[in-house]
Amino acid sequence: MVNTLDLHKTSHPSDDTSTSSKDIFSDGGDPVGSSTTEKWLLGGDSASEGAGILRKSSKNNYYTISDVADKIGVSRDTIRRWEKKGLIKSFRNEFNHRLFSIDEIIRIHKKTSAINSGKNNYVILKTKKPSKYTAIDLFAGAGGTALGLENAGFNHILLNEFDKHAVATLRNNKPNWNIDDTDIHKVDFTKWRNKVDLVEGGFPCQSFSYAGKGRGFNDTRGTLFHEFARAISEINPKIAIGENVRGLLTHDNGSTIKVMVSILQNLGYKVAYKILRSQYLDVPQKRERLVIIAVRKDIKSSILFPKERNYTISLREAIGDNPKGDGQQYSERKYEIMKLIPQGGYWRNLTDALQREYMKASYFHTGGKTGMARRLAWNEPSLTLTCNPAQKQTERCHPVETRPLNIREYARIQTFPDEWNFAGSISAQYKQIGNAVPVNLGYYLGSAAIKMLKGQTSDDFDIVDALPEDLFINDESLTQLKLSPIFNI
Repeated sequence: MVNTLDLHKTSHPSDDTSTSSKDIFSDGGDPVGSSTTEKWLLGGDSASEGAGILRKSSKNNYYTISDVADKIGVSRDTIRRWEKKGLIKSFRNEFNHRLFSIDEIIRIHKKTSAINSGKNNYVILKTKKPSKYTAIDLFAGAGGTALGLENAGFNHILLNEFDKHAVATLRNNKPNWNIDDTDIHKVDFTKWRNKVDLVEGGFPCQSFSYAGKGRGFNDTRGTLFHEFARAISEINPKIAIGENVRGLLTHDNGSTIKVMVSILQNLGYKVAYKILRSQYLDVPQKRERLVIIAVRKDIKSSILFPKERNYTISLREAIGDNPKGDGQQYSERKYEIMKLIPQGGYWRNLTDALQREYMKASYFHTGGKTGMARRLAWNEPSLTLTCNPAQKQTERCHPVETRPLNIREYARIQTFPDEWNFAGSISAQYKQIGNAVPVNLGYYLGSAAIKMLKGQTSDDFDIVDALPEDLFINDESLTQLKLSPIFNI
């Protein structure tokens, strides 16, 4: 049974959470364009993956890796492994020493040692007080962001989605929502001009993903960002939020994101973007998303992003009660191989002969293999869900049962409520869930938007400075992209 937590102020009843240290960290993303005095690193493949801002100076519960290891009684290698897996965070002080929160280390040590109060912290976040604010949701998919925004208090004026299965999912679950299944290229948004507070869109991201072809604006799907921008131009909302994969940051050497920011700025918005890590925002999944926030220049508000929490939700907390659902099954031979993988293990746990049999040509590749023959672990958040839990490169095997995660487990991990049903074939349902924004992440984005609309701030959010308007490309460069004349740039 899934818990639904009614919230007015964003918070979470995390066990063993020290109020003195809970809000010390800023979000672990990339606050681009911020005027900062102190940077900290969170441990990733590069500094750009985890650059952030330490907004508060209190470090009473923060120690070096050696001190923490001695105090807790775990090895330094274990702490490094937890950090690499995204289970804990660190920052560097002015002396370039990496510091860790001892409260956070104790919490993850209890989780991984199965020593805890038995309290389940998996909840679907929902405010007690619906707001007066309105939203239009584009590329709505199966409704992850839309449901999260509603849970935060938004009232939906319109949702646009073209995929027939996703449209059926939306209509079946929310018959009161105004769902438009027209091709977005044909939608006239001018009827809502100056009548909507928020436009949100997770414009399709396949063009920009590391796993895709990376053709960006040369790909037909890449032009859907232009439709997102057209909607903003015609509606003139107070706030716009766009969501995409983190690969957008480096696509075409960073030119693609620069074009997007410049378009939004030319439409009259102050813009910032940041990588948000879902596992620190009440989602039992390591899922990173690039979030772009644009606030209309006449709106007197800071740009706010949700602040990371200092806890994670484990897979056991999300699906440990074994929710039943349809799902894929392994072939007989794949089952025989996968049952040899221990909890949290992957292809390296196989013998060399089985590695060669299972991986075939991939055995000889130098990278991109960590998802192969991967079995998830109970005491950690799930790895990022994809559109198919049994793909060879991105296997998502149940922690103890030898099978792919089922539909209901997939939905739980994306923080959909159990009563949210998905339309279409099994593969269509996996695709809808795998492409969705987690509901709780949508809640946090909605909560941030409401704060901005009210002109307020709080300790639950990070203030990120808008990007300078002369930082990126000029009008001539934008014109070369053959944008619609509606942008008037």
